[in-house]
Amino acid sequence: MSFKYKLEDVEGVGPATAEKLKAAGITTVEALAVTPVRALVEIADISEDRAMIITQNARSLLNIKFTTAKEVLSKRSNIGYITTGSKSLDSLLGRGIETQAITELIGEFGSGKTQICHQLSVTVQLPIEKGGLSGKALYIDTEGTFRPERIMSIARYFGLNPDNTLDNIIYARAYNSDHQILLAEEAANLIPENNVKLIVVDSVISHFRSEYPGREVLAMRQQKLNKHLHQLSTMADIFNVAVVVTNQIQSAPDVFFGNPNKPAGGNILAHGCTYRLWLRKSKENRRIARIIDSPMHPESECIFAITSSGIADIEEDR
Repeated sequence: MSFKYKLEDVEGVGPATAEKLKAAGITTVEALAVTPVRALVEIADISEDRAMIITQNARSLLNIKFTTAKEVLSKRSNIGYITTGSKSLDSLLGRGIETQAITELIGEFGSGKTQICHQLSVTVQLPIEKGGLSGKALYIDTEGTFRPERIMSIARYFGLNPDNTLDNIIYARAYNSDHQILLAEEAANLIPENNVKLIVVDSVISHFRSEYPGREVLAMRQQKLNKHLHQLSTMADIFNVAVVVTNQIQSAPDVFFGNPNKPAGGNILAHGCTYRLWLRKSKENRRIARIIDSPMHPESECIFAITSSGIADIEEDR
């Protein structure tokens, strides 16, 4: 993805301010235009009035203003889709995993969340005519579940060179929530330079749950989680990339009827994600996926399989 303007093209941004912005991960005018004024004050060490003027100038340069629904539809024509490898799962999502959006995969252990993340890291590299975006994947692993060996077996099935496929996945292990947020900030610099079309965070909630247990720190946890989701959402929109996050489930002990399980992360995670997909186990290698929240899809579900060579439709035999 190419960008028309440089930071120095924004009125009020000199070389010194531009260097501070780049050091903080704000490398494009698009990123500057959506950076909150308060954050800009801290990053660039400037007054609030000047920060407000700079962001306004950036928006004016990009012509960010009220528009018509028709122009929004035109912008959505730039959206890309990544195949999951399963026609039924792609159909459930419309055409696959969408760019300019956050897709959340919810489920218990063994439900297929990480398997889908591995698969998408491969299929994003396919050409557009085969369901990919001819791009790279950026993978933030918070639980140590990433397996390059699995990537290689999936790559072979799709006819890709395993070594090249691994080279096209930019990987980082996040060791705590602060590190996770820092990696997301660094991702903003890596995306345009490396043709990244997919960001995976597996799992988005794990560190936040372990580091902030108890109701007394719940507000602090949710504030940090909200910041992280805002980071991911901004990158999805600015760089036209797909963001996929996985989420755990938690039990509600006070529920006596119906499903006692619910997604972790509360309302912050629920509102921060564009599409929410609940995965659950079925017989043998089958899994059931259900859309539980979407601005455009009805609540519906499908069945897919986890095979030795990746995600597939149940009628396929790999």
